[in-house]
Amino acid sequence: MNLSSPIGIFDSGIGGLSVARAVRERLPGEDILYVADSCHAPYGDKADDFIRDRMHAITEVLLSRGAKAVVVACNTATTAAIAQLRDSYAIPIIGVEPGVKPAVESTRSGVVGVLATPRTLQTHSFESLAARFSSNVKLLVQPCPRLVHQIEALDFDSVITHDLLQEYVSPLLAEGSDTIVLGCTHYHFLAEQIAAVAGPDVTIISTQQAVAREVARRLEQHGLLAAGDREGLAGFVSTGDQARFRTQVDTLWGEGGMIYPFS
Repeated sequence: MNLSSPIGIFDSGIGGLSVARAVRERLPGEDILYVADSCHAPYGDKADDFIRDRMHAITEVLLSRGAKAVVVACNTATTAAIAQLRDSYAIPIIGVEPGVKPAVESTRSGVVGVLATPRTLQTHSFESLAARFSSNVKLLVQPCPRLVHQIEALDFDSVITHDLLQEYVSPLLAEGSDTIVLGCTHYHFLAEQIAAVAGPDVTIISTQQAVAREVARRLEQHGLLAAGDREGLAGFVSTGDQARFRTQVDTLWGEGGMIYPFS
C-alpha cells in the first residue's frame, strides 16, 4: 500500500456511485476502485449473515488490489455489518447512514420524513439513530421497496417511477414534513424527481458530501492522502452483467471509466 493506492468503494449495485462521485469531487487526486455487487442486488431482501459474507468477500478483493481505505456506500450493508468489518481490517472503513441529524437541525415544521429500504428501517442501528436525534421532532419513516429496482434500470423519468415517488412521498407531505431524508445511496439519483414531487418548500437531505468529508478526514488522519498534484483514476467492477454495468457507469459517471472483472 502507498499514497497512490486506491480508495475502495462498494455497494450492492450502482447507488454508491453517488458517493464515489462526491469522493472524486472532494479528492480529485485519489484513485477510486468501485465494486457493484450487482449479482446479489439488492441487499435489502438478504439476511445479515449473507450481507456480511459479501462485504468480507468484496473487501478482500479491494485489498488484493491495494485499497488503502474502504467505503461501504450502502445503508443496508453499513447497518448489517460495518462493525464486524472494522474489527477484521486495519485500514480505515467508512460507512453511510441516513442524514437524520442534519434533517432535524434544518426542519422548521418539526416533522422529518425518511425514505429508505424496508431493511434499513427495520434495523437496530436505524432505531438507535432515530432515537438519538429525533426526541424533539416527529420522525416519519417511509419504506420504498421498489425504488432501487427503478434506479438500477436507469428508469428515472417514467410514469412508473413518478407514480412510485408520489406513493412514497405524499404520505410524508400529508403529515407536515418539510424535510425529507434520502436514506439510501441509490435515491440520490432521483433527488431532482423527489424534489419535484415534494415541492419547493421541502428540503431534501442527502449525505454523499458528508461521507466524502469523512473519507478525506480519515485519510489525512492516517497519513494516506495522495499527492495533490496528480489526477486520480477511476476503475469499476461488477459481479453482474458487464454490458449493463458499462451502460450504467457511462450514464451515471461518464464515459472513460475502466471496467475490470471481479476476481
